[in-house]
Amino acid sequence: MAFDGITTKAVISELQQCLIGGKINKVFQPTKHEIILNIYHKTNYTLLLSANPDYCRIHLTNHPKPNPQNAPNFCMLLRKYLIGGKIIDISNYDLERTVQIKFACYNELNDLVIRKLFIQIMSRQSNIILTNENNIILDSLKHFENSLPAHPFEYAKITKQSFMALENVTEFKKLVNGQNLSIILPNTWIGFSKTFVNYTLDKLSIHPIHYSPSDLEKLYHWLHSLFACFGTNQITVQENDNDYAITLMDATISINEALDQIYFEKEQTSIFISSRNNLLRIVSGNLKKVYKKLQNIQEKLRECDSMDTYKIYGELLTANLYNINSHENLSQITLQNYYDNNSPLTIPLDQKINIQKNIEKYFKKYNKLKNALHIVTEQKKETEKELDYIESIVFSLENAKSVEDIADVYSEISENIITKKEVLKKQKNKGPSKKNSKEIALQSVLVDGFTVYVGKNNVQNDYLSLKFANKQDIWFHTQKIHGSHVLLRNPENLDIPENVLLACATLAKENSKGKFSSNVPVDFCLAKYVKKSPGAKPGLVIYTHYKTMIVK
Repeated sequence: MAFDGITTKAVISELQQCLIGGKINKVFQPTKHEIILNIYHKTNYTLLLSANPDYCRIHLTNHPKPNPQNAPNFCMLLRKYLIGGKIIDISNYDLERTVQIKFACYNELNDLVIRKLFIQIMSRQSNIILTNENNIILDSLKHFENSLPAHPFEYAKITKQSFMALENVTEFKKLVNGQNLSIILPNTWIGFSKTFVNYTLDKLSIHPIHYSPSDLEKLYHWLHSLFACFGTNQITVQENDNDYAITLMDATISINEALDQIYFEKEQTSIFISSRNNLLRIVSGNLKKVYKKLQNIQEKLRECDSMDTYKIYGELLTANLYNINSHENLSQITLQNYYDNNSPLTIPLDQKINIQKNIEKYFKKYNKLKNALHIVTEQKKETEKELDYIESIVFSLENAKSVEDIADVYSEISENIITKKEVLKKQKNKGPSKKNSKEIALQSVLVDGFTVYVGKNNVQNDYLSLKFANKQDIWFHTQKIHGSHVLLRNPENLDIPENVLLACATLAKENSKGKFSSNVPVDFCLAKYVKKSPGAKPGLVIYTHYKTMIVK
């Protein structure tokens, strides 16, 4: 949504009604781009000021934000100058996107002074600037060339006309006649964004190029009616093609409430995508390391395939030692292989050493590879388990749908020795916070009167299958495919109809890596037969007494 001059004016009109006369109780800075003012005026209000390049705005909010223990310098300055002050005016010039909040405050000498807070809503140039009554800058959130302390604050130079100055429809027609409305309107008047213009033309069924004089008259009167309704419940924010715009319509909530919800959802989506991608990069990095480790193990196992050959070499040389001139250094020798019907076998030799030393060398290689085979085989099992676990983390991240889901996965892998340091280093304070296991909230659905629960990640899967489940409940999982644990509640130990079992198996398939495949096998059994091996990773269980259902 474009936070244009029209949106800014609509927000200010509502803020004037509820905040003028309000007292500043608290100031804090939850992020480097945002300032929160807690204001009391008959009731408590929370005013959000954002200079975020992507989400620059000003509005009341009901969504709490964290208050850091250590306040930044600009936040401390605002506390010094504004706490205890009263808001005496909120305004902007015409449809400009610079908002001025004027405060009456007392200084160190207990004299009444005026402070001003300017909020510039200008994308990358957005800023929050504190000045004295003479517009001399005390400090700013961002230090641009035109916002340095001790310099006078100046409004941006206005290069567009003011639509509010138009006196009649005839003047409006002269200015826009014959031009593309979707281009000329935002380029001619202050505060008109392309989003707002396109939405308005679409709402009024006016073609941006092929329009009539009556269309222009309708557009002119509609715009003047919109401006006249600022501060009333006759305007609202309406969705249009995955975006939003201000429009004339009886509203059930205020502009501030609507914007608060819209931007909250946008920020949550942005945090979700950023956090998920950060964790995916970390986990993918570990996945590559484990794949490489497994490749090295496979290479060592291939080397071990030749250990029996070295044993045969050593035994044949030992058995024929009496026939070989031990003082002659040979590069190779051909002997009868009694392990293969006495067929001739050529054995390579090291000419630098004698036959006895060659025999010792082959037996040493054999014993070394024999010992390595045992060690590497165990390493392969552990590495495959590790690989399987990390792949389950990737599956959880790819199927996460909210910030809370990402926080669950973050909490899980930050406790894992493989990724702990990397997560703490890369996530810092940007990602979701760890969640307490007691806060686990399981997703449930009803299937023909039966309650069915679906785990969303490894932590939830463990909790669902091993702690939450009762013995007579029925547990489902795709066979040898990463996916969610599904649990059918059966407190009365009833015979479950076939269609209910199939529906639960389908849920298991749809919440697995095999959701786009056909004929997916899904195992199910009583929950009492689901166990966890000692030391197993989260989400990894073993089960017995199961049946398998094929889900198409």
